[in-house]
Amino acid sequence: MTSRTGADPEHVECDVLVVGAGPTGLFAAYYAGFRGHRVAVVDSLSELGGQVTAMYPEKLILDVAGFPAVKGRDLVAGLVEQAASADPTYLLGRTALSLEHRDDGVSVGLDDGTTVSAGAVLVTAGIGRFTPRPLPAGEGWLGRGLEFFVPRFEPYADKDVVVVGGGDSAFDWAVHLEPVARSVTLVHRRAQFRAHERTVAQVRASSVRLVTEAEVLALRAAPGDPDGPLGEVELRQGEETTVLPCQAVVAALGFVADLGPIQQWGIEVDKRHVVVDPSMRTNLPRVFAAGDITEHPGKVRLIAVGFGEAATAVNNATVAIDPGAKVFPGHSSEGS
Repeated sequence: MTSRTGADPEHVECDVLVVGAGPTGLFAAYYAGFRGHRVAVVDSLSELGGQVTAMYPEKLILDVAGFPAVKGRDLVAGLVEQAASADPTYLLGRTALSLEHRDDGVSVGLDDGTTVSAGAVLVTAGIGRFTPRPLPAGEGWLGRGLEFFVPRFEPYADKDVVVVGGGDSAFDWAVHLEPVARSVTLVHRRAQFRAHERTVAQVRASSVRLVTEAEVLALRAAPGDPDGPLGEVELRQGEETTVLPCQAVVAALGFVADLGPIQQWGIEVDKRHVVVDPSMRTNLPRVFAAGDITEHPGKVRLIAVGFGEAATAVNNATVAIDPGAKVFPGHSSEGS
């Protein structure tokens, strides 16, 4: 999925370059194709779907219109199928570094040396690049029983699992792992949680053991097998320490995010978000943004909102590319 058949890998030409291949970016690719544009999509991850694919593909998403509940991976699959109608050029595993303006568009340089010439750029990079916050006691255990994300639940079947954290991800994974694992313990350093109240209530009503005002002191192999896989976790709660059998730890401690090289473009940023106007225009000519990365009065960060912002951005980018075009193209059903 690096480039369209016949395209020069060193230089890609398109009408709209979408930076970010998460749900908003994939819908933007479809909608740009609907407007008749040639589309390219660049993402630093090697798979389509952005954070949904990387962090919670099995999680049920409940706030996308038309789906009472849809798994993350199923939503991404549908968006990829929809975007295929635009025949987009996918440039995955690459980062957009530089931006230069031309009379008729922009030129974006990627970290592998590829140059993309586009009529307009649409930034849909979500929270930007993200790095998980480490679990201090877990040094050396990553991939050996310690993970930061749960892309699949099957590997946790019949295991004693410890989830560390008090936010939405920690509680979501506890809820989904509870019917799969032999046992689930959720450990948090405080008595209060950042997670949604509904999810906290689900965990309290389940068999998940909650250990609050506690921290993980150590991860160890099972007694008698010092070089073996993870076998137990030591916790400290107040002055007491406890050792639990454990074959898997999920450290859901949040992550550090940044916009990366995009911040060097001269784009206006407010607290790691790109400032846009009601047309989804940034302060830079021919550069638009949509989805979680944007900031504007009344902003709500939902996937459903990102879809609407993507359509708004593409329609206004169309006029920037072709001043004779109309912002509103008519309804898609009119051409079906």
